[in-house]
Amino acid sequence: MASAAPSRVLVVAHRTAATPLLINAVRARAHRGECMFTLLVPRPYWDPDTDEASLTLELAIPVLEEAVGTHVEGMIGDSDPFVAVRDAVTELAIDEIIISTLPARVSQWLRRDLPRRVERFGLPVTVVTAQQSERAVLSRSLG
Repeated sequence: MASAAPSRVLVVAHRTAATPLLINAVRARAHRGECMFTLLVPRPYWDPDTDEASLTLELAIPVLEEAVGTHVEGMIGDSDPFVAVRDAVTELAIDEIIISTLPARVSQWLRRDLPRRVERFGLPVTVVTAQQSERAVLSRSLG
């Protein structure tokens, strides 16, 4: 009897790619059943050379791999996060999506309704929203 192929899970994140809530969500998904993860980082429109997206992948992938105990693929997508997800879903035959966003107060992805738009692909979508700090942000120059 052949076992089912592992689910292909697309993790969409940028600044939140190595945050505790996302790490926990990915770890929990890995414990529910066999899956393969791909971290998709949409290229920031202000960084056409993708240096920032590459750095995000470089920093986040080892943390995600430690959380799931297996290899995590990484890819840089279009600067429009919806287009980036659409392209990845088409290219990689994705089974489910985890979207990690900044807190609602500052998230462009939530403001642009990315999770609801991505649900149109007919795949399960989990949204992980980073927690907003309760601390005041130090805004003076140091030095």
